[in-house]
Amino acid sequence: MKTALVTGSAGLVGSEAAKFFAEKGYQIVGIDNNMRQYFFGAEASTDWNRKNLEEKLGKQYHHYNVDIRDNDKVEEVFKKYKFDIIIHTAAQPSHDWAVKEPLTDFSVNATGTLVMLENFRKYAPEATFIFTSTNKVYGDRPNELPLIELESRWELPQRHKFYKGIDESMSIDQTTHSIFGVSKVAADVLVQEYGRYFKLHTTVFRGGCLTGPNHSGTQLHGFLAYLIKCVATGKKYTIFGYKGKQVRDNIHSYDLVNMFWYFHQNPRAGEAYNAGGARNSNVSMLEAIAKTEKILGKKANYEYVDQNRVGDHIWYISDVTKFKSHYPNWNFTYNLDQIIEEICAHGHFS
Repeated sequence: MKTALVTGSAGLVGSEAAKFFAEKGYQIVGIDNNMRQYFFGAEASTDWNRKNLEEKLGKQYHHYNVDIRDNDKVEEVFKKYKFDIIIHTAAQPSHDWAVKEPLTDFSVNATGTLVMLENFRKYAPEATFIFTSTNKVYGDRPNELPLIELESRWELPQRHKFYKGIDESMSIDQTTHSIFGVSKVAADVLVQEYGRYFKLHTTVFRGGCLTGPNHSGTQLHGFLAYLIKCVATGKKYTIFGYKGKQVRDNIHSYDLVNMFWYFHQNPRAGEAYNAGGARNSNVSMLEAIAKTEKILGKKANYEYVDQNRVGDHIWYISDVTKFKSHYPNWNFTYNLDQIIEEICAHGHFS
């Protein structure tokens, strides 16, 4: 039986990857120490999802409560199994939170990734290494685009080269990334370098908003799941700046993991792909509130704060053309309305 190692296995993308690869017949080794609860409090705990995985996958799933920064513990896991694929999703995911503890943020995102890469190189060099990066590697450069204000969203002119989405040609230099963005840049470049320098099969997926019903949404991370949670429960939601017209593309965690699968079938060395909902699935804050209100039949309780978050994007839509050119049989299975409807019906709101 083939074996997949998934870090952050109780999180949104990690749990989706665990279930997906288990269905493909893989033995799943999960690493997750529920640091999300440390970052964001009890409401963001992923413990419920770990239990869910253990129940659903049974003996096919082996869980390790290990900190990815602990090389000795990680090495023990690598010595115990022969991995065919490593899917590294564990991270500190919030640029707001990173400012509170920059050392923790960098050690988890950058050093933790280096620990995973070194053990991959030493013990599983024939495997595929997949890293969930972020569009924050581009910093706030997208805010320099010639955006125009429409009734419910900011938008690019249709003639602009990035109208269908931002591609991998956008520079990461001379831009404000946030502390979180910098730690993810370091990890992103490390993963590429291990592919190019050591000739290993590695890739980074620079995600837009990754979402789905298994997201433990919280104010500092997971905008769509958290927004829907607030409307469903009556909790106050806060919009930070840009008149609530800021646009995000949302990709369902299943569609992202399916990208992993396609890459794994024909892996390359040191690739970087933008991965988001593209023009297939994007929404502004105001539009997302309206759609959620209609589906749930409830009015949102929200407030507007004029000050935007530092380095936050006004408009970000991913161009996935590069990935589709390499893997033309991959395509989206969820659009924006389907994503919102699924979270409304099956989201984790407790």
